[in-house]
Amino acid sequence: MAGAAITIVVISMALFAPWIAPYDPVYDADLMVAEEPPSSSFIFGTDDQGRDIFSRVVYGARISLSVGLISQLMNSIIGVTLGLIAGYFGKWIDDLIMGLTNIMLSIPSIIFALAIMALLGPGLINVFIALGFTNWSYTCRITRSQALYTKNLNYVNASRALSYSEVNIMFTQILPNIVGPILVIATLGISGAILIEASLSFLGLGTQPPTPSWGGMLATAREQLFNAPWISIFPGMFIFITVLGLNLFGDGLRDLFDPHTSQRK
Repeated sequence: MAGAAITIVVISMALFAPWIAPYDPVYDADLMVAEEPPSSSFIFGTDDQGRDIFSRVVYGARISLSVGLISQLMNSIIGVTLGLIAGYFGKWIDDLIMGLTNIMLSIPSIIFALAIMALLGPGLINVFIALGFTNWSYTCRITRSQALYTKNLNYVNASRALSYSEVNIMFTQILPNIVGPILVIATLGISGAILIEASLSFLGLGTQPPTPSWGGMLATAREQLFNAPWISIFPGMFIFITVLGLNLFGDGLRDLFDPHTSQRK
């Protein structure tokens, strides 16, 4: 419940950013108030350009959540499709897909993302592409294991007896009954994507200035780490809180959908 509450707050902050942020995160810059500490006028202080950090943090939630949601949606589509095919058909198809999955698992996602960004160049759209095609292996393995168990159950055999097509059985009979574990891994994947996006933006490969993003704000705050620590504290704090909330929410979903951990009262 705590993770769900944090997630709802962050999503609401992103959706209602124009009404929450007191200043424009890009154009309301005033060098006369640059690097001001937190005060009644600027509750999170200002950065080196005199922009309100609170407003930039609020709008930065849009970037982080959109990257997490869209990239994980792409990963889920790829992983679920390949996992269903591997688990349902088995044999050489299973060996081929699992071999590719093991290769993807052996290399950290951030390395794949950096390689793709090096080819495509910096930018938000390229971040979607880099993260959307590099982190599907966990979803694929979970989907495959669930499909291996489910494909021999009675209702699936009844669908075969009724001459359902293979695609119909996979996506209308098996998939709806294994969606619980997929939702769990997707929730955890969103938090991972947010961290990778922040890392790419910190390295200058993600969202480009002056567009506000939490990782980009941390990158620009490195030189003021000791003189104006609030510039880096607040975006870093929101990265931590958002990832923590999503991880707690994912753990809660896992307990909810796992019959071995759930208890009846």
